[in-house]
Amino acid sequence: MSAIIDFLNSILWGYVLVYGLLAVGIFFTLRLGFLQFRHFPEMFRAVLGSGENDKSGITPFQALCTSLASRVGTGNLAGVAVALSLGGPGAIFWMWMVALVGMATAYSESTLAQLYKVRNDEGQYRGGPAFYLARGLGVPWAGAVFSVCLILSFGLIFNAVQANSIADAMQGAYGVPKLGVGLVVAAMAGIVIFGGIRQIARVAEVIVPFMAGAYLLLAIFILVMNITAVPGVLATIVGSAFGLEEAAGGITGGVMAALLNGVKRGLFSNEAGMGSAPNIAAVATPDPHHPSSQGLVQALGVFIDTILICTATAIMILLSGVLDPSSGVTGTQLTQDALTAQIGSFGDDFIAIAILFFAFTSIIGNYSYAENAMTFLGLGHKLQLNVLRAAVLAMVVWGAMQSVATVFNTADASMGLMATINLIAIVLLSGTVVKLTRDYFDQKKEGKVPRFHAAAYPELAGQIDEDIWSETDPG
Repeated sequence: MSAIIDFLNSILWGYVLVYGLLAVGIFFTLRLGFLQFRHFPEMFRAVLGSGENDKSGITPFQALCTSLASRVGTGNLAGVAVALSLGGPGAIFWMWMVALVGMATAYSESTLAQLYKVRNDEGQYRGGPAFYLARGLGVPWAGAVFSVCLILSFGLIFNAVQANSIADAMQGAYGVPKLGVGLVVAAMAGIVIFGGIRQIARVAEVIVPFMAGAYLLLAIFILVMNITAVPGVLATIVGSAFGLEEAAGGITGGVMAALLNGVKRGLFSNEAGMGSAPNIAAVATPDPHHPSSQGLVQALGVFIDTILICTATAIMILLSGVLDPSSGVTGTQLTQDALTAQIGSFGDDFIAIAILFFAFTSIIGNYSYAENAMTFLGLGHKLQLNVLRAAVLAMVVWGAMQSVATVFNTADASMGLMATINLIAIVLLSGTVVKLTRDYFDQKKEGKVPRFHAAAYPELAGQIDEDIWSETDPG
């Protein structure tokens, strides 16, 4: 099995995605006229103006928090440390690049998810890449393949990754047995996920802002403590990215090591282009009532995840001086060592608690994506969902006891398969994204509150649920 996983990773990450992700991000950045930079303030408006939802959906703020629950996890703590160990400080620069161009990718995939969403048997919104593959491109078999990959990767494998990080952190800080950690986390997650997506959204909108805010406040405190060293650290990140400071490189050194590890860990963290966040974006009732609105919200999620939280972790590690690729210390342990060097023994406790919150919310967020995929496959009924929930909890316990390398390699392979399918789909549907974007901002220029009018899109007849978009008042 490990040989198969290694082969898939060598193909997907050595050739396809390391260039494909950047290429698609650049493609959408150019085709949408640098939307993520020109309309950055509109992203906040789309979130802050979203105080209401209807009985069929959740609020855009809840959708943002749920997607951040999935995004903000081990990739922000353990993953950044792995990137630094294997690719050197330059890996962080490439994480930034993936995020900045990835904001356009995230906007596009979530806009499409909104456009092609449907109502399930209970009248609740569901959607995502599987739905725009089937309804927009007319390839339902590809939607089925994507859904299976999503369930396997996010519902199962990625949740094992999150549980692994929690177990490592708790064992390192308090000596708690990994099996015990896995059982407790599974019990906590079970209480939430058996309540469905609405329950997950309610929990996420409370926990996510708190945990992200606390983490950023600590990072700011450490930056202020070491303010004179910050310019040098930033210079090292940029210099290493282009091979100008080879001595600071990772184990393999060089530009390609920085590029490869920065892209891999960047995508694992912010998920732009992977096709995961669109699944929760489709569940939201957008405000304004236009598909592009939710696309803007999810683009902001990429910025928060990578440019703010991942950067905070990287700067804290680099300022601490504990990074030594030859030592073999990486992952959660490296992040804990960095905090301990800065704020004493409380560093171990803080990272253990942060990992617990970050990874726990990722588990429930990841499950919400898998539930969407089950709906597409016609398995969104109570019995089938309960089987999935039990399998998710079993993977949490299993993942708590596995090695970091095994879990991360498996996650890389499954994530790569998903991303490849999704990237092809959104490029093929890019014309629709462009038209939606122009429509949204043309209405803004006219002083109107943007609204989607299905009649203006005759080419979409029979592909979208016009009843959803014909409602003048979703509430």
